[in-house]
Amino acid sequence: MKLQDAYCQKIEAQVEELNARIAVMRAQAKRFAASAKIAASEELSETDKKLAELNVRLGKLRKAGSGAWREMKKGVGTAWTELSNASMRAKKHFESPPQERPAGTARKSRAAKKQPV
Repeated sequence: MKLQDAYCQKIEAQVEELNARIAVMRAQAKRFAASAKIAASEELSETDKKLAELNVRLGKLRKAGSGAWREMKKGVGTAWTELSNASMRAKKHFESPPQERPAGTARKSRAAKKQPV
């Protein structure tokens, strides 16, 4: 075998290895895109729930008597803060790549995170 042939085989082997790595990266990119869609969908769903909750509280606030509205105002303020926070979390999914979780681990809901242990 000539030195030239050996060098060509070496480069061809490196190209094959590189093609395999590129294929893995393409598969990861597809997974990341799917993960981003899932995460964004979860956050948007949470935002929708918070928006519905705020609208219910706002409707009750409009109907509240003069004495009760002050107390209900706090609940509306809390609902607004939660909605605002949820929308900011959802927005992040459109600004940056998703963060991968190890396989087999599920995302904990916000409510589950707040429960005392």
